[in-house]
Amino acid sequence: MIIEENERILFQGDSVTDVGRIRYESDNLGFGYPMMVASWFAAQYPEKNVVFLNRGISGNRVRDLELRWKEDCLDLKPTMVSILIGINDCWRRFDNNEPTTADEFEATYRILLDKIKKQGIKKIILLEPFVLPVTEDRRAWREDLDPKINVIRELAREYGGRLIPLDGIFNAISVFKPSSFWTSDGVHPTNAGHGLIAKEWLKTIKN
Repeated sequence: MIIEENERILFQGDSVTDVGRIRYESDNLGFGYPMMVASWFAAQYPEKNVVFLNRGISGNRVRDLELRWKEDCLDLKPTMVSILIGINDCWRRFDNNEPTTADEFEATYRILLDKIKKQGIKKIILLEPFVLPVTEDRRAWREDLDPKINVIRELAREYGGRLIPLDGIFNAISVFKPSSFWTSDGVHPTNAGHGLIAKEWLKTIKN
């Protein structure tokens, strides 16, 4: 998957993608991995005219993406879509007793991907949601999150998307630094965590 001239790249997701972006500035990327990706790409390929867009919204679940998919995805006419969603579909079960089953998660995610494909967007990157045991209660989340991660892996295979296995990557790298170095609460990345996501994202589009 190569980023070509005049590519329009859209980052979609929840707070992990949002990261303080200014909503009324359409080209604002926030302070997280989308900004890091765009910055590194511009520094490496200054001759390429590429537009990066961020439409992540804090707190979103996959059902929220579906509700705003036309305005915040299809109408923007991206040529590449990068999606990181799922942790809130897990989290709401534990803090608000609002579970999303793996089957419900898959069905809604399919709607998003079908609409992308119907619009002719062929470049799709799916990122796994992740959780690290920064606090003890996060360990219980694995029961709910792991099936959703498996759904994303299967969808990436079925729809021909590139998969970035962030859950495995974050847990593996925590051998070298504690989980709290990479995420402040097991979910929201630190600067180092966002740097890791950006690194893996750029590596994925180069391979």
